[in-house]
Amino acid sequence: MEADSSKAKLVAACVIGGIVLGASVVALHVAGPVAIPGLPPVDALRRRFRRRRRPVRVYMDGCFDMMHYGHCNALRQARALGDQLVVGVVSDDEITANKGPPVTPLRERMVMVGAVKWVDDVIPDAPYAITEEFMKKLFTEYNIDYIIHGDDPCLLPDGTDAYALAKNAGRYKQIKRTEGVSTTDIVGRMLLCVRERSASDRRNHSSLQRQFSSGHGQKIDDSGTGTGTGTRISHFLPTSRRIVQFSNSRGPGPDSRIVYIDGAFDLFHAGHVEILRLARGLGDFLLVGIHTDQTISSTRGPHRPIMNLHERSLSVLACRYVDEVIIGAPWDISKDMITTFNISLVVQGTIAENMDFAKDESHPYAVPMEMGIYRRLASPLDITTSTIIRRIVSNHEAYQKRNEKKEASEKKYYESKNFVNGV
Repeated sequence: MEADSSKAKLVAACVIGGIVLGASVVALHVAGPVAIPGLPPVDALRRRFRRRRRPVRVYMDGCFDMMHYGHCNALRQARALGDQLVVGVVSDDEITANKGPPVTPLRERMVMVGAVKWVDDVIPDAPYAITEEFMKKLFTEYNIDYIIHGDDPCLLPDGTDAYALAKNAGRYKQIKRTEGVSTTDIVGRMLLCVRERSASDRRNHSSLQRQFSSGHGQKIDDSGTGTGTGTRISHFLPTSRRIVQFSNSRGPGPDSRIVYIDGAFDLFHAGHVEILRLARGLGDFLLVGIHTDQTISSTRGPHRPIMNLHERSLSVLACRYVDEVIIGAPWDISKDMITTFNISLVVQGTIAENMDFAKDESHPYAVPMEMGIYRRLASPLDITTSTIIRRIVSNHEAYQKRNEKKEASEKKYYESKNFVNGV
């Protein structure tokens, strides 16, 4: 009897509780949300949750002229400060007015920036200095949360800070500049090559390539001698951490179609990007072989490459179409190499600087040709490393003046720089 009574009481309690709960739900539905003292309204909580869910969008702009791994590392660091990275590419006219003529036109710079794997969106014809109007457009139309720039100063011709407005608005964040490379430095290397080539019949000298590759070159003045305060050879110091930061974490699957393409990829340019894009579209995984400095010197002359092996490897790794690189790939593609990397297809572009080997019966692609896995791809752009060098040489005086001005500001930066923690 007592057990039956307990069960009856339990059932009655459940029924009454259900009725009360149901009545409460109906009352809330009819009357709307009830404000509880000390707690924000439900709608406010919902809005706050939506804002928290919205991705943090960051903006970084630049000229990105003769884009190099330093630019890519800046974009990588900027992307780490948010969820989406929008990049503004400064127009040709703005660059000319503020720095001197660009080496690469806007259309090529847009291709380069859009191919960097950390970039989500690109804005063409961005202003060199962020104006009140453009900053408002970034915040309202592009939903930008923060504007990013490196720790090196960016001054306008009148000496004012190009990012003063963003700083005053409290929407500015700073990243660490990548040491050892700049467009000024690279242009200087090419100008040195021109000077050394013209002086080669008058005196004996060591190859600039060895200086670039070792990362130790001495300062060289306009006469090409090892004294003075002229253009600075790269002091890039490759680290395993930097290579890991640029690398992809994924490898090919067991059934992946692996495409292989090799080359120097010196002064990584839009022509390289476009052929890599086509190559990637032919398979599931793109493996890129980067030739050694010594190989390039032996095939293209003692003044090549302009960029050393590790610099070139980082530039290629930053490309969104590339899955993996071989740092110091062999010139000849062997059967053992094809088996080791499970290569399904070997491709080569139609635009290249040294095609003389194609006339020989035995050349680097002989094995993949015999295996029936070799394919020539029509290169979308008629651009080579020599194209970039010719642009510099044809406008030598303008770039020399531009470099002298920029070198002075870079020297001041290096003399006064402090440690900045980077990612």
